[in-house]
Amino acid sequence: MAAKSGEVRIKKRKQLQKHVQLVQQHQEQKHQFESSFYMSSKSSVSKQTFTSHTASQASHTDLSSLRSLSNLTSKTQKCLKCCLETEGEAVVRLNPLPRRAQRTYLAMEDKEVIGYVVPLFRANHEVVRGLAEAHEESQTEEGIQYVAMRNLFKREAREAMEVRVEKKSRTKHVRESAERVELGKTMEEWSEFRKKMNPDSLTHTPEFIVKPRGQTVWEGKTVKLHCTVAGWPKPRIAWYKNNVLIDAKAHSEKYTTESNYNMHSLEIKNCDFFDTAQYYASALNVKGEVSSYATIVVKRFLEGDEAGPLDPKPHGYSAEHGVTFNTTIIDKFGVAFGREGETISLGCTVIVYPTVRKYQPEVVWYRDSVPLKPSKWVHTHWSGERATLTLVHLNKEDEGMYTLRVNTKSGFDSYSAYVFVRDAEVDIEGVPVAPLDVRCQDVNKDYVVVTWKQPAVEGSSSILGYFIDRCEAGSLHWAQCNDIPVKYARYPVTGLVEGRSYQFRVRALNKAGVSRSSRVSETVVAMDPSDRAHRAGPLAPWTGMIKFTEEDSTAGVVPGEATDVVVTEATKSYVVLAWKPPAQRGHEGVMYYIEKCISGTDTWQRVNTGMPVKSPRFALFDLAEGNSYSFRVRCCNSAGTSEASQSTADTTVGDKMDLPSVPGVPVAIRNTSTSVVLSWAGSKDVKHLAGYYIDCSVVGTEEWMPCNNKPVKQTRFVCHGLISGANYVFRVKAVNAAGYSQSTANSDAVVVMDAVAVPAKATGVRLVEAVKDYMALTWDAPAHDGGAAIRGYFIDYRTVKGSAAGKWHELNHQAVTTTTYKAENLKENVIYQFQVRAMNMAGVSRASLASAALECKEWTITVPGVPVGLHVQEVRDTSLVVLWEPPLFDGRSPVNGYYLDLKEASAGAEGWRAVHEKVNKKKYMKITGLKSGTAYVFRARAQNIVGVGKASANLGPILAQTRPGTTEIHVDVDDNGVISMIFECSEMNEGSEFVWSKNYTAITDTSRLTIVSEGGRTRAIFNTPSLDDLGTYSCAVTNTEGISSSYTLTEEGLKRLLDLSHEHKFPVIPFKNEMSMELLEKGRVRFWCQVEKCTSACEVEYAFNNAIITQGTKYTMNFDASSGLIEMYMDSLEVTDEGTFTFKLVDGKAKGTTSLVMIGDEFRELQKKSEFERAEWVRKQGPHFVEYLGFTVTDECDVLLKCKIGNIKTETEIFWSKDSIEIAEDDEEAAKIEMTDGNLTFNIGKWVDKQEKLREKEKEKEKPRPKPAAEEVPNGPRPKISKRDAGVYEVLLKDERGQDKSIFNMTDAGYQAVMNELFRVIANSSTEIQIISTEHGLILSSNITCYNEELRFGWLHKDAKIAASERLKSGVTGEQLWLHINEPTEKDKGKYTMDIFDGKDGVKRVFELSGKAWEEAFEEFQRLKAAAIAERNRARVVGGLPDVVAIQEGKSLNLTGNVWGEPVPEVSWVKNDRELVSDDRYKLKFEHGKFASINITAVTRADSGKYALVVKNKYGTEAGAFTVSVYNPDEEEHKTD
Repeated sequence: MAAKSGEVRIKKRKQLQKHVQLVQQHQEQKHQFESSFYMSSKSSVSKQTFTSHTASQASHTDLSSLRSLSNLTSKTQKCLKCCLETEGEAVVRLNPLPRRAQRTYLAMEDKEVIGYVVPLFRANHEVVRGLAEAHEESQTEEGIQYVAMRNLFKREAREAMEVRVEKKSRTKHVRESAERVELGKTMEEWSEFRKKMNPDSLTHTPEFIVKPRGQTVWEGKTVKLHCTVAGWPKPRIAWYKNNVLIDAKAHSEKYTTESNYNMHSLEIKNCDFFDTAQYYASALNVKGEVSSYATIVVKRFLEGDEAGPLDPKPHGYSAEHGVTFNTTIIDKFGVAFGREGETISLGCTVIVYPTVRKYQPEVVWYRDSVPLKPSKWVHTHWSGERATLTLVHLNKEDEGMYTLRVNTKSGFDSYSAYVFVRDAEVDIEGVPVAPLDVRCQDVNKDYVVVTWKQPAVEGSSSILGYFIDRCEAGSLHWAQCNDIPVKYARYPVTGLVEGRSYQFRVRALNKAGVSRSSRVSETVVAMDPSDRAHRAGPLAPWTGMIKFTEEDSTAGVVPGEATDVVVTEATKSYVVLAWKPPAQRGHEGVMYYIEKCISGTDTWQRVNTGMPVKSPRFALFDLAEGNSYSFRVRCCNSAGTSEASQSTADTTVGDKMDLPSVPGVPVAIRNTSTSVVLSWAGSKDVKHLAGYYIDCSVVGTEEWMPCNNKPVKQTRFVCHGLISGANYVFRVKAVNAAGYSQSTANSDAVVVMDAVAVPAKATGVRLVEAVKDYMALTWDAPAHDGGAAIRGYFIDYRTVKGSAAGKWHELNHQAVTTTTYKAENLKENVIYQFQVRAMNMAGVSRASLASAALECKEWTITVPGVPVGLHVQEVRDTSLVVLWEPPLFDGRSPVNGYYLDLKEASAGAEGWRAVHEKVNKKKYMKITGLKSGTAYVFRARAQNIVGVGKASANLGPILAQTRPGTTEIHVDVDDNGVISMIFECSEMNEGSEFVWSKNYTAITDTSRLTIVSEGGRTRAIFNTPSLDDLGTYSCAVTNTEGISSSYTLTEEGLKRLLDLSHEHKFPVIPFKNEMSMELLEKGRVRFWCQVEKCTSACEVEYAFNNAIITQGTKYTMNFDASSGLIEMYMDSLEVTDEGTFTFKLVDGKAKGTTSLVMIGDEFRELQKKSEFERAEWVRKQGPHFVEYLGFTVTDECDVLLKCKIGNIKTETEIFWSKDSIEIAEDDEEAAKIEMTDGNLTFNIGKWVDKQEKLREKEKEKEKPRPKPAAEEVPNGPRPKISKRDAGVYEVLLKDERGQDKSIFNMTDAGYQAVMNELFRVIANSSTEIQIISTEHGLILSSNITCYNEELRFGWLHKDAKIAASERLKSGVTGEQLWLHINEPTEKDKGKYTMDIFDGKDGVKRVFELSGKAWEEAFEEFQRLKAAAIAERNRARVVGGLPDVVAIQEGKSLNLTGNVWGEPVPEVSWVKNDRELVSDDRYKLKFEHGKFASINITAVTRADSGKYALVVKNKYGTEAGAFTVSVYNPDEEEHKTD
């Protein structure tokens, strides 16, 4: 029964497998038919006809399928595991295999899971429809089948069919299967026929399934356009703005495009008003092109005047919170400058009003309109009030425009400023700086293209190329990718290992060396782009992709041909190929072989013979430049290698990308006091433009400095960080991957200063005087003049009646230059208002605030009006000058003086105080004694006979502080004696002028002064200086912030200047060194002098006793005008040369004279010296002494006679003698002579072994040998000298050129001098006194290097000499000087001094024996003394006992030990560490306190053991041990046998 049921199951399983195969074949045929039918029916057959045709075909097929399925058991049906879910229907689970034989449906490629494969079951249309409905929104592979299946799924989704199961007989099932096979063949033949008849029926033009939709957005937002496009071949999408192509890669900060599975999008970031335009997407393939339009409207908040880019935007009402948020940004960061490697922080304080609890605005930072994300290099912080951005370890990539944007529910506010990053200091002068912006593109399995941007500074020479380094992620090992530097700023890196992560960096190279490395790139993974897309999607079990594939295995399929093989890059260094993978490649991975062929030949050569590549990209190197090549690709896998692809067109190896063309000449426009706006025309016809670099240079220098270190793509740039007032020129160069363009011509020079604008408003319009028909007005000048001097003012008026005011009318048609004006022809008792407008070269300012309503009626005041026009000059830390104009109304009498008051700005009204007590008749006053850094306010009052008038309007606050860079007027006297005053200003603006005044009144009389001004320097020249020119001279610079200075010319100062002028008119050549004389070699005489300065036209006249001397045999002259050195040489001085030598100089109108008088004894002394120098020169022509014979004592107390000799030869003989007796070579003294590098030494104290000398003589007789070196002579025990060494030592040098002799007398005074030097060395070598305690007392000692018996030394106690006694003894042991103090007592405490004679006064060594030193030494002495006593008196065994006693058994043992001790010790005997007691067996005795004995009668074996005699008293214990061995003679004899 079991066997029968097993057969039934096997048969059913075979039927099921056979049925599935039939269904698959049928579905394949139907699928092809439906695709081709639908695509060809657009013009001829309606969709309704196609649907009915499909339904008729499906009904026949489904009937057979359902009949077959009816034969399946319920158990088999439950095993079908394909989950088909449709809305409103139950789930049908099908599985074509039993559970134990279920297959895995993982999609595999190169042994990596890339998705799940959903099998297609050929059951019925309902199965397919359920699968379509379950994944209709999923992403699927694009292709011909996708287009057909998409329409098929849409049609069949409308059908509602149920699974019908019925039973059929085997005969009926076989018949239906045969019918299906026949039908399949018919459909396949029909499909092949259709393909032959219309092979292009599958391609069709692009079609927009979803069109882009127009949108309206607020300014600053981001908008995204979407569209979906179908078509075959797959169309290419391009986006346009107002018919201009959008290059998203070139403007990545603005646009981003994406294309994924026929869905395309364009993202526009940070929209502004200029993004309002018509955008359209264009889809193009070989069948045609279609377009779809959409309009983007960017709305801007606009109220009143148009807001600037940095102005805060009005905010709208937030319904969510019920308020309107207003945002204010304060404490703004300015333009910042950093250097590579530094850390910089940017911050602003943000105030959002009103404050809503638990609501915080969104704070976003941007760089060049791209949002910044926090990383290891970028840190952002929002504290609730302050937004901070910190850039860690700056790189040039961080340079750019930084924007802080604060988003609220009502709108947004933003603020921007530029951050410049300067290059770090280079390690080697002249090398380029590091490249920047290293990126990885076109990443594949074993290939990546690395791109970068060239640096702004090439160094001392042009960049020769670049090195690319790579590093695996997690490793610190960098490997260089190229051996030869590449010129292009892009390089293909091959040989990567699939699946590994890499980083890259780039270094630049020029003639000076290699730059630092760039910032490393982002980490990339070497893998197939499709695998990367899979990995980027969701994780398993749903991978984001469904692959429709057949169940049948495709293993063993040879891949098809690669297509679209093209050359994407071609340079003289490499060529890059790209192609599309084959359509037919099976489930396993495909690899590629590349072949090349030289144009004009038919020989193809495989390039990568060793290892096929995995990526559809390949870079070829080492191609011959100038040759043409074609290329092709072969695909391969484990099944075999495909046919070769179509070859590429001929490609010539060489650079295809040209350098950028030269940009237009830049135009520089003033901006601020430290910046300039630069604009230029962009380079034309440039490919892959990276941007522009801007350089600047100060006029007059050749040093060019980069303005930006990161290329900018705009043709307008603001150059910051310039020197205010400096004159600059600019140039621009473009850069792309090929390199730099030529720099443009220099721009026109521009002075860095604020751009000229209209001035600010005038303020404080007020009345100072009124009469019947006129009114005198005054006002305050504008706070800012707009960068140009104010040229005048216009005054307007209007009448006022009650609360109604009339229209404004002009009072003056010609501008007034003062801040006062007399308005005439007015009507009495009429009320007027006035307003003032300031004017400069840029235009007229806005009107000031209207004055108060003023009635025109005559004043009756008797005192004068208020002074007007108060202003200050020469503001310094502690002083300033206040100036004013007289009042317009004098009162009833003329003004006769003024009073000036001041107060600190922080003080109240009670803080006013008078600057002076007496009236000041001048219209200015210099105030001193101010506090630096304090602000002051000033006012003035006028006085006439009647009294003092009202105070003027307050002036200030004025800060008492010297401006940086302030210069003062200085007086100069030129070479022609012209006296002038000079003032310089480095902050000149457009229209600035120098105004000179005397006593603060403008100078108009040019008879006394001539004023010359040029650039930022002015000079006031005194025509005829005299007492009439005394006074205070001041110079002010208009159109600046009060730059001025003054100089007071006093009578004393004028006299000093006149004296200096006379010196300059009648100049004297200054001498740096007056004439001097020096003796030279050979007795020659040199006369010389040196002048401070002279011209090349200076002439020198030489004279002796007023007689002109010239160059000849006796005199040689030399004059160097560049150094001012004048020389005259004479070979010797003769008797006739006594007299006066003179040098006379003439240099234009300057003259100078210097003389030297040589007469009398002085001349005769010089003559003798000359003759001596001549003799010395003659002596030195032969062997001679450079240093004559002398002596020295070494630190080791060796006494050396030494001399230095020169100009000797091998033949030169050297003779030493003592007391006129020559020292022969075989003498004992000869071993003491040494010669090293021309230095002769005679070591007097050297010890020589006479026996050794005899042995040397014997050896010399047997075999001649050279004289032994000095170091080979054995040394004595120590160096020494004695009176027997005294004598006259002589050294003689002699050869054919001459001889020289040197003598040293070492007798009497000479000997004593040697000994004194020896004593000095010994005395200074003595160490500090040390103290040692002994059992007898104390020892004070000092060590010396050596000792000589003639050395005198002594000891002192408390500065009194110590006399020798039994208790105090001094002496010498070896090299130690000591003092013994026996049995010391308290009297021995105190200061001890050791005095050693050093040849002069003596060297003293002091030791203070008191306090702790005494206590420790005395304690140690007592301890040692007690120890010595104990050692002498302790109990001990002094003899009598043997070490071992061998005794015959039965004999008696009697031993006696001698004992010592004081007091008499106690005695005991022990055996084997046990004490013995005297008894009949052991008889122990101790007699006379000295003898201890032991007696053992008839010893036995038991008496063997270790015995000891132990003695003990209060000073110690000692044991005398011995061993007793008892033996039996018989047993010993038996052992021997």
